[in-house]
Amino acid sequence: MDIDKINRRHFVETDMYYRVGMGLTSKLLSYEKGIIKLEVVINKKWKKSHNATALEIAHCWKDNNLELSKAVGCKVFIIDARDFNYKQYLIHRGIKPGYDAKKGILFKKNLLN
Repeated sequence: MDIDKINRRHFVETDMYYRVGMGLTSKLLSYEKGIIKLEVVINKKWKKSHNATALEIAHCWKDNNLELSKAVGCKVFIIDARDFNYKQYLIHRGIKPGYDAKKGILFKKNLLN
């Protein structure tokens, strides 16, 4: 699976809408054993909680990418730059700040039953 290709397609088709209109950007880190790993950066325009953000963006990636359609879960690593403006500056300089939240999503409700 070509992660860079999927990220480029997502950037053009979906991420520009979220980035410009809503203040959220995401990228695929990996996809292994049915688990999607995403990194999300939240900016000032985004008003949703970390839980709501993880749920929305996980389903967005799964539903819009055929390669990820059979995923059973998603790990979302969130960098929240709403309260800490310096984090956005670090990201633009190529420095990755620490994650503010780590969330897990299971796509099927009865998966653990």
